[in-house]
Amino acid sequence: MKIKDTNLHYTLNVVARWVVGLVFLFSSFVKGVDPLGTVYKVQDYMSNWELFGMTFEWAHPMAGVLAVALICAEFIVGVMLIFNSFRVFTAWMLALMMLFFTVTTFVDATTNLVDDCGCFGDAIKLTNWQTFWKNVALDVPTAWILLTCRLRAKRRFERDCLVFMGALAVMLIFCIYNIKHEPVIDFRPWKIGNKMIDTELDAAPKSYVTYRNVQTGETMEFESAKLMDYMADSTWEQQWEWVSSRVEMPEIKAAGFSMMDMLMEDHAFDLILSEEGLVIITIHSLDKVDDKGVREVKLAQQLAAENGKQVVLLTSALPEEVQAWLYDNQVEGLDYLFADATAIKTMMRGNPGFMYIKDAVVVDKGRKAVELKMED
Repeated sequence: MKIKDTNLHYTLNVVARWVVGLVFLFSSFVKGVDPLGTVYKVQDYMSNWELFGMTFEWAHPMAGVLAVALICAEFIVGVMLIFNSFRVFTAWMLALMMLFFTVTTFVDATTNLVDDCGCFGDAIKLTNWQTFWKNVALDVPTAWILLTCRLRAKRRFERDCLVFMGALAVMLIFCIYNIKHEPVIDFRPWKIGNKMIDTELDAAPKSYVTYRNVQTGETMEFESAKLMDYMADSTWEQQWEWVSSRVEMPEIKAAGFSMMDMLMEDHAFDLILSEEGLVIITIHSLDKVDDKGVREVKLAQQLAAENGKQVVLLTSALPEEVQAWLYDNQVEGLDYLFADATAIKTMMRGNPGFMYIKDAVVVDKGRKAVELKMED
């Protein structure tokens, strides 16, 4: 299909390139700021998607390369759309990527094998259907870019090569930096300065009871602490009957987070609210902790003791694996609790990672124990 070269058609091409380009730049940036989050998402796809009954868990070691390649490709396409570089090549790259994204998110929406594609990292959470329709909306300007990619094309090979190489270098360096450190911009719940428990309830649970009026059928909920005032009425028991009760607790602002002991008792609430301060060492994969990581764990334990802070190891490993790891690495007297691996990765990307929390506020976090500021 040949599109006539008119000012209107070319203007629409410019608008389409800027709209899609800016979306691609934003999407790649929020993923590039936390490449390990994208790695975990790629691994989710490898574990949950099947082809002829076979999953792709064997490809987990490749997830890092694939994640960085995807982020860089998305950023490069976004930059080249804005700078109008390699117009035909960029248009076809965009079309192929949008085809891949649209098909993938349609499968996600209809099967829900992966509950969040991670297209905007942790910055913006979309449902699978929202993500699919977002891609469908982008398919419209993408089609126009492809149809009009040859309008007023100019040969600027050297300039376009510089744009391509510059975009690749910038995003590659950005990804590597954020892999070696915690994200420069943290979109996760455990961001420094965040208060992890809603203490509007004065950090104390409140219980409520619901009663039904036996004559009118009306139901009313009462706070348990004030119920005695109503029950002082001599006619109360004849007029009202108990229906149900509930307890309202302050919430930990990280869905599904827990810190379980071997008896399956959750200590997260009490520990996070610690007034003395708590150092949490997170390890989601014991077998991937190197000698430097072991030294950092011991250092964190030492620094916590010197500053009068409680310290706990939080891991997703089995109890016997934790005990064997502590013994083999001569880590003595370190308390440990258990959490889901995904919850641990959401807290800290490092393995091990270190976090200092006090009065439910994340005071500091880092990949190295020496980075934590434990002073009061």
